[in-house]
Amino acid sequence: MQKSGKSGKTKVAVLKSLAVMFLLSLSFLFSCGVAEEEKEIVIGFSQPTEGDAWRRAMHKDLMREASFHPEIKLEIKDAHNSSATQIRHIEEFIAQGVDLLVVSPNEAEPITPVVERAFEAGIPVIVVDRKTSSSSYTAYVGANNYQIGKLAGDYVAKMMNGQAKIIEVWGLRGSTPAIERHRGFLEAISAYEGMQLVAEVNGEWEKDTAKARFPAVYRQHPEADLVLAHNDVMALGAYQSIRPLLKEKDLKFIGFDGLGGPNGGLQFVEDGILDATFLYPTGGEEVIQLAYNILHNRPYEKENLLNTTVIDSRNVHIMKQQSNKILTQEQSIARQQHRINEQIRLYNSQRTLLYIMLSGLVIIIVLGALTLQALRAKQLANRALTAKHEEVVHQRNEIELMARKADKANEAKLKFFTNISHEFRTPLTLILGPVEDALQSNIPPDVRKDVLLVKQNAVRLLRLVNQLMDFRKVENKKMKLQASEQDIVGFVQEIAASFDRLAKKRNIRLRVQTDLKEQKVYFDADKLDKVLFNLLSNAFKFTKEGGSITIGIVLTDDYEGVQLTVEDSGKGMSEAQAAHAFDRFYSGDASSSQGTGLGLALSKEFIKLHKGKISVMSEAGKGTRFSILLPLGNAHLSHDEVVAAVSDKGRLLAPGVLSTDQEGAESDAYVAEEGSEKLKEHTLLLIEDNKELREFLKKRLERDFNVVEAPHGAFGLAQAFETVPDLVISDVMLPGQNGLEITAVLKNDLRTSHIPVILLTAQDAMEYKIEGIQSGADLYVTKPFSYRYLLERIKGLIKNRELLKEHYSSEIAVDTKAASPPKQLDKKFLNEVMAVVEKNLSSPDLNANSIAESLGMSRVQVYRKMKALLGYSVNDYVVKARLKKARHLLLHSDKNISEVAYEVGFSSPAYFSTAFKNHFDMSPSDFKADKAQEDKRA
Repeated sequence: MQKSGKSGKTKVAVLKSLAVMFLLSLSFLFSCGVAEEEKEIVIGFSQPTEGDAWRRAMHKDLMREASFHPEIKLEIKDAHNSSATQIRHIEEFIAQGVDLLVVSPNEAEPITPVVERAFEAGIPVIVVDRKTSSSSYTAYVGANNYQIGKLAGDYVAKMMNGQAKIIEVWGLRGSTPAIERHRGFLEAISAYEGMQLVAEVNGEWEKDTAKARFPAVYRQHPEADLVLAHNDVMALGAYQSIRPLLKEKDLKFIGFDGLGGPNGGLQFVEDGILDATFLYPTGGEEVIQLAYNILHNRPYEKENLLNTTVIDSRNVHIMKQQSNKILTQEQSIARQQHRINEQIRLYNSQRTLLYIMLSGLVIIIVLGALTLQALRAKQLANRALTAKHEEVVHQRNEIELMARKADKANEAKLKFFTNISHEFRTPLTLILGPVEDALQSNIPPDVRKDVLLVKQNAVRLLRLVNQLMDFRKVENKKMKLQASEQDIVGFVQEIAASFDRLAKKRNIRLRVQTDLKEQKVYFDADKLDKVLFNLLSNAFKFTKEGGSITIGIVLTDDYEGVQLTVEDSGKGMSEAQAAHAFDRFYSGDASSSQGTGLGLALSKEFIKLHKGKISVMSEAGKGTRFSILLPLGNAHLSHDEVVAAVSDKGRLLAPGVLSTDQEGAESDAYVAEEGSEKLKEHTLLLIEDNKELREFLKKRLERDFNVVEAPHGAFGLAQAFETVPDLVISDVMLPGQNGLEITAVLKNDLRTSHIPVILLTAQDAMEYKIEGIQSGADLYVTKPFSYRYLLERIKGLIKNRELLKEHYSSEIAVDTKAASPPKQLDKKFLNEVMAVVEKNLSSPDLNANSIAESLGMSRVQVYRKMKALLGYSVNDYVVKARLKKARHLLLHSDKNISEVAYEVGFSSPAYFSTAFKNHFDMSPSDFKADKAQEDKRA
């Protein structure tokens, strides 16, 4: 016992000593870190406004200079030209206890008392640009506005030879720069009898204010020769307000500030808007340097006046070059400062990491000591536990072995279901094919009823097979969500519409009840479609004739989700049935013969993938209500679960086609093609009323084709007749004329009958597909569809059209007779073209314009249709026909070359000889000589 007590005391002493070491180490490390940190200096800056370029330049200079002193924290408040607001800002800085206050007074008189109060409170005050009405401040930085005004007066007097009538555009009336500039200017021009100030405009330092007020004053004094504005932007506003009148009179404009950059006074002078400006430095750098000297008790001047100069056409180019150079250097300094800050942040993070590592080392030492103390005791306990551990391990191995056997058995079961599901697909296809043929034929009503029963059960079996395969994906965690932002209201209404026929047949009232016109939700349209289809199928299954089924759509009370409900007036479920409604292969005692129990279980899995909830409320004899809650936004979804697809009335465009990686790769390819400005040979017309789907398809198709778009059918037809595209893609459901009507018009019009048409629709029933093909469409694609599939089909149709074109053109090149195209209108068009050409072949005026006029079509339409059918233009066709006829005349007549040339419509024999040689590789004379030699030999 005594030994045990001594051992415990020893442990306590060791722990105490280690704890003391740990605390001392931490205090040393953090004291070093604090010692390295410099005390923060807070400088409050009260600006009258940041609405003009000069103030923004001052702000930029202040921030850049302050960045060289990391310990300085600069807080800037904008009074928006309100003296009352600026007084409140200064009082806030005083209450905050800033280390130094910088004030640029909005107006001298109102601001003076509060500046004096700050100065008397012991806060150093630097007055910038504008002075107060007293000398109770620490220092002043700014130009001598009186001298600048006087300099401007002397300059204007010399420039105008002592004779000028002047309109002065004032800044803020109560601000010292405006007052002093006015006073200096008046004193300077008073020495010249011919210099007269005829009017004043209150511009209040703002361009728009001067622009609005100047024209009225100028109309009263049209005799004015010069406008003097207290800053450049007001001079610009005055200039822009009367610019149309300046062509009649040479009115000169003078400003102040002389800022660089594209919107500064230097640029205005160089562009000839201003005749001169006077440099008014911002003093931003000087303010920070002066503040630093004051706060560190270094020598400083109370009055710090900034230099100025006049800038006009004589020196503006040099000044602008210097300004641009300064701006470039400022940008370089900013970049270097940014890199320095990055290095400082890196240094601080590394220093913090070092502190953490040292602290961790101390902790490891402490823990190591404790471990050594406890190790001896644990060794004894471990020996006792080893035997027990071996027994537990043995039992665990047996359990794992049993679990692996169970997993293999379950895997074999699911694999069996999957394999047999695939095997079902082929015989189901062979069943459905003859059944569809039988339903299209004339069969007796009793037989038709039996065949319909076969079809219904085959479709139901196919649906069950698909459910089994979906379960396989869920079990293997291969069922991936592909959600996109779509309108849930339109989506539900579209699904409900597919049940309208069944509802009318069974006299069941089906309605969608909601106050929402549109609600965007991220969901996988394919999976949610299966969920709602299953719920509605169950509702119709258990609702008698004359009952009702209601689909509700509402937002949750917290507006964080949308709730969908499917409620029926059917026979309902017992409490036990409702509790097991979502269990796999559970269908309840009362309905065990009516279902497999797969649908609701699979629906629950799909809603879980959406991070949503599905529940059921039911009472026997009183109906059933299923509720689905889907979260709004996409924060609950991972990056891989969101696809960049667009919706068409709620339908996902291409679920399962574009993964995130594929989409990114295609986007990169698109950018590369844009950059290369690839020449696109073929033009497509896209007619789609859904803006998102139209923009999506246009963006993708523009990688390979020229795309013309139309938002509705009437405009689409107009575009088709105007552009004559190589292929048309149209939605079936369109406002006004639908896609089927558009297809019929295009295929029955001589101008567009050759153009392939692809129809897009959400109606995937077979009767709709047959109706689309009967309208003349070349391809009928149901939504959702794969874009790659659509692209390949487009390329295939265009390629087939090119092959036909080569065939027709080769036929015509032989004997000027067109082979029969596959469509009667195309054949009619070519025959009419040939008739016009043969009739007018001898006329030199025969060309594309005259042919188009004879056919009653535009030149562009004829050109594009000939190009599409034959591969070359109308004029090329005419030339080939002329040469063909000329060759015939040279072979079978005694006419000379000139007579043949004029008979086939060439304007001159020389042009005929050149064209004949280019086409037949020999001149007409050589051709005629060869023919003569052949006749002699014969």
